[in-house]
Amino acid sequence: MDPALKSQTFTTRNATGPQMDLLFAAEAGSPHSQGLVRPPWKVRELVAEIRNHMEKEYRDVRVEGEISNLRQAASGHIYFTLKDDQSQLPVVLFRTKARLLKFAPKDGLEVQVRGGISVYEDRGQLQLVAESLQPRGKGSLQVVFEQLYAKLKEEGLFDAELKRPLPAYPRIIGVITSPKGAVIHDILNILARRHAKVQILLYPVAVQGEAATSEIVEALTWFQENPCADVLVVARGGGSLEDLAAFNSEEVARAIAGSAAPVVSAVGHETDFTIADFIADLRAPTPSAAAELVTDAQYRVEEHLQALDARLERAARYQRMRAKERFAHLDAAAVFARVQHGFARRQQRVDELRFRLESSWDKLCVAAGQRVSGLRMRLLQRDMGRQLALHRERLRALETGLLHAWKAPMERRRTRWGRASDRLLALSPLAVLERGYALVYDGTGNLVKTVEQLHVDGPLRLRFAHGRAVARVTEVEKEDRKKQ
Repeated sequence: MDPALKSQTFTTRNATGPQMDLLFAAEAGSPHSQGLVRPPWKVRELVAEIRNHMEKEYRDVRVEGEISNLRQAASGHIYFTLKDDQSQLPVVLFRTKARLLKFAPKDGLEVQVRGGISVYEDRGQLQLVAESLQPRGKGSLQVVFEQLYAKLKEEGLFDAELKRPLPAYPRIIGVITSPKGAVIHDILNILARRHAKVQILLYPVAVQGEAATSEIVEALTWFQENPCADVLVVARGGGSLEDLAAFNSEEVARAIAGSAAPVVSAVGHETDFTIADFIADLRAPTPSAAAELVTDAQYRVEEHLQALDARLERAARYQRMRAKERFAHLDAAAVFARVQHGFARRQQRVDELRFRLESSWDKLCVAAGQRVSGLRMRLLQRDMGRQLALHRERLRALETGLLHAWKAPMERRRTRWGRASDRLLALSPLAVLERGYALVYDGTGNLVKTVEQLHVDGPLRLRFAHGRAVARVTEVEKEDRKKQ
């Protein structure tokens, strides 16, 4: 008892009857307090009293220390010890709170724990029931980034063989970003300048804040369920690690990995790196660079076509100039004669081709006529009526032989079955009964073979050839076998 208190009042908890309301007054220094003793506590009552007091007085505390002896139960609860260089405190983080953690606790990690002090009654042990955990030192977001990076890298989601090439000539580009700000305007301006015919499908999302993660995942899921875009661009401007937190979340990373279309990550400035950058099929240093990358092949084709068009125009001008120079030195009559000669030569070529075509057609007609004559002769040689008559005669012979082969064995089997039936009937006990005999059974259904099995007043069952009867033993006469 604290001597600084002048008085302490206790209520008897284990008394019976009227003593339940008895109060013991123990004033410090009072002579009346001599000889008064408080009834003893039960262990559970005392522990419960301490627990209630601790939970009221320390409902919301923050404690900093190092994690040790971390254990994660199958139920999902996390147990560990929070310690410093002089003391330690048991901590429990229940499953409902553990699911909300953005990082994985581990031994040696410096954390700040927020929760309430309680007592585990089964062991009478003081413990801290945690509501939340925050890493110290690097900061929670950096710890989340490093742990998620290590986890996804171990799963192989960053491997180079998983990266898909961008389509060379995309028709529809899906853009996932905020509809406000300079990012979407930069992307639209560059795409319009480099590839005016491409279609842009914008899915507006929040790119920072609490709703950003779920909205980005929802956008990627929508494009997965509606595969209309050839390539996706996930973009936002630069910012702090807190601003880019949505792009460092596991949900967004796995949604990017599961995308059917290739994904370009254009998050932040060139010096910013997020988990989305590592897991996407291509990282663009800026959103503007992403717009250039997705249209790079088309832009190069257009530049090449423009260069070819310029070369073709120069070549055409040069050929026209040379033709004018040549025609200037030619006589008109000579030119006309050359044209007529060329026309005559081509007409001669046409006539030759016509003669060759007619000759080939005549040969084909003769060959076809010969083939038709041969087929007609082969068809006449085969009399289908005679062939059918021969087949019918063979079928009748086969049918007669089959019937004969089937009837003989059947007659033999029928004879054997008749003989066996006669022998079976001769050996049947029922045949004996037909001659006036009967079978006698006792009350338990056993066949009576000797009089020793019979008892006076015992029931009997008689089996005749046709029907049964019930009798009762009135007298038993036993014969002396020795006299016989």
